[in-house]
Amino acid sequence: MSAAGSAAATVPANAPLRIGVAGTGSLGYHHARLLRGVAGVTFSGFYESNAERAATVAKELGITAYPSLDALLADVDALSIVTPTKFHHVVARAALEAGKHLLIEKPITATIEEADDLIALAKQKGVMVQIGHIERFNRAIRAALPHVDHPLFIDSDRLAPFNPRGSDVAVVLDLMIHDIDLLLTLTGSKVSGISAVGIPVLTPSIDIANARITFENGAVATITASRVSKDRMRKLRIFQRNGYLSLDLAAGTGEMYRLRTDTDLAALARSAQPLEAFVERVAIDAPEGEPLKLELESFVAALRGESPVAVTAEDGRDALAVALRIVRDIERSLPAGQSSTAAAAHSRA
Repeated sequence: MSAAGSAAATVPANAPLRIGVAGTGSLGYHHARLLRGVAGVTFSGFYESNAERAATVAKELGITAYPSLDALLADVDALSIVTPTKFHHVVARAALEAGKHLLIEKPITATIEEADDLIALAKQKGVMVQIGHIERFNRAIRAALPHVDHPLFIDSDRLAPFNPRGSDVAVVLDLMIHDIDLLLTLTGSKVSGISAVGIPVLTPSIDIANARITFENGAVATITASRVSKDRMRKLRIFQRNGYLSLDLAAGTGEMYRLRTDTDLAALARSAQPLEAFVERVAIDAPEGEPLKLELESFVAALRGESPVAVTAEDGRDALAVALRIVRDIERSLPAGQSSTAAAAHSRA
């Protein structure tokens, strides 16, 4: 495992751990809010390029707003990067050059070349990088993982009303990438094929997308993401030989159904039987916990060498690579005018 994903202790358990935040938009605000209360952390402060926003956050949270990124880097051991995606690479590179450990919000960067550059630099500097794929910490996912056993088919829906935040990139990189990371985690396999469709609706980029993904181990997944929906939905369904898992990621709940061990399949084939005669419900659960706080705590634990890195830079690169393949496949299917507009929007991001 590379230094970017190393689980070796990087900060001694008895040493102070100073962490700061770069970018305090809607999500960065909560990084700063929660880091103040994470055990073993001294929260140094934050850097926000928008002076008006910086003043508001500093006042509301009672924390220090640094005048520049360099000034913040001089006072921290680690940095949480929550800037717009197009700035991830430049901010992360500056922090890595300064020898700082990083938590980078998803996606890791806007391009594969940028991701590879950060991974190589982290290895060179011997520092740790974790990527903020927060759904790994969703209560429903944590409850389901012990029951996942070689999924054969996965169906995912992530729908949301329009929000300008994140709309500078395709919905694939804004929303769908959450589920791409989950698919890679659940299947434990590399992608072998992708077929995708999508369209711009409210922005020059792709606002609704659907993809069919096949994996080298034979698993198949369908995945839909939209930021032009009337209602919110975050659901994941996992089919495997021993049963079926239905997860509501928005609620953090789930349930599992599996064939009863005493099922007579020959008798079932001869005549219809009540569902409960051959299927049993298996309770699944996980401890309560705010996903973002759990993510930040996992980052600190990895820095202390108490646990492996939850989502390595390589994991983040893998999810980005699949997301960009989906975007390219969609752009090939768009009419000429729409395709060029979407491609231009993506290149600006």
